[in-house]
Amino acid sequence: MTGNDMQEIKANDPAHRLESNVRSYVRSFPFVAKTASGSTITSADGVEYIDFLAGAGALNYGHNNPVIQQALLDYVSGDGIAHSLDFATVAKNEFIETFDSAVLQPRGMDYRFQFCGPTGTNAVEAAIKIARKVTGRRDIFGFTHGFHGMTTGSLELTDNPYYKEGLPGFDQCTHGPLPFCTDESTLEASISSIADTLQRRSQNDDAPAAIIVEPIQGEGGINIAPMGWLRALDTLCKQFGVLLIVDDIQMGCGRTGDFFSFEKAGIDPDVIVLSKSIGGYGLPMALVLLKPQHDVWKPGQHNGTFRGNNLAFVAATKALAHFWQDTDFADEIRAKAEHIEERLQSLASDYSALDLFYRGKGFVWGLESRREPAIAGMIQKMSFERGLIIETCGRSDQVLKFLAPLTSSLKEIDRGFEILTDVCDMLDAQYALDGARARKAASA
Repeated sequence: MTGNDMQEIKANDPAHRLESNVRSYVRSFPFVAKTASGSTITSADGVEYIDFLAGAGALNYGHNNPVIQQALLDYVSGDGIAHSLDFATVAKNEFIETFDSAVLQPRGMDYRFQFCGPTGTNAVEAAIKIARKVTGRRDIFGFTHGFHGMTTGSLELTDNPYYKEGLPGFDQCTHGPLPFCTDESTLEASISSIADTLQRRSQNDDAPAAIIVEPIQGEGGINIAPMGWLRALDTLCKQFGVLLIVDDIQMGCGRTGDFFSFEKAGIDPDVIVLSKSIGGYGLPMALVLLKPQHDVWKPGQHNGTFRGNNLAFVAATKALAHFWQDTDFADEIRAKAEHIEERLQSLASDYSALDLFYRGKGFVWGLESRREPAIAGMIQKMSFERGLIIETCGRSDQVLKFLAPLTSSLKEIDRGFEILTDVCDMLDAQYALDGARARKAASA
């Protein structure tokens, strides 16, 4: 798409003329989407784009997954109830039973289901409230670079000053560093520091109500908490009577190769929050899983008009039944993840002038340059111009973020990486040339 084409879209698009300045993705991807299937989005003018964004993790099963789509068509054509507040419905009951049998029981997990407002931030708000209600304490301990949502309570926990700019009073949450390394002394120092904080505050009757953690920080820059550190954190929470909330909104539902991102750690969170791909088809849905002993709500103390999205229940049930009744799908994710890592390894080793390095697991990876933070944004922009949608993350948008649908074929993955390779070819050559010129000028 040429610059003139983009200007024409901006001139004619009602969103550009009438929508608030707060819109963001359309600024990075200035096109008008019309249809989508699997890992491909087609624009109104017929241009196809490989999707390595997947609705920011809301489309783990791809666009218009045919199996889920048919279940929705059957339900709607049969006049199935769409909106139900928190009435009991056939669709909701089937979702609860399927989630319990396909996800919780095989993992020996015992949780109550709470349906709240339809987005991830609503689930975080509910988790904050239940932690405060259970413990009688206010403070929630979070981690640097964490992202938990944009509403008042969850924004306190989100550690990015950009989202709080011009908003006074968002300094009520304590943040500590999330270690994303394997150095044992660093991990021990981190746990020791948290233990000292909890010990001191407990003695002063000022212990936090909960600690909230993303086992893999997505928006924060693809920062992976070590499994041993998560186990030690879980132990500390139990020792000091602090609830452990795991935010698996973006990394849950199979993104890391397991249904939950923390499974390999063997921890037992007090509260788990899910959204994004739990809705199966990109449909709004948020779920709070809380231990039965923490279910101290009184009827209606936390509610929401759209907590009964039955279309999402239908889609979610079909996704769980189709993909998660056995281990085959998880095995496929891990196998394709090895291929993704090989492609990333090639990018990191072949372009010395860009000085790239990567990290991740499953279907979530970050690619970053040691040379210049802006390189991620350059790769994103040039990739979009060649037919690839991929976003950046991190506090300075310095990380290129791979977040393709879990159902992507190897052919689709390779097509996206061919675009990334072409872009890195061009950028690496330019940076190598710039470096040579700089060295020549310095020696003159």
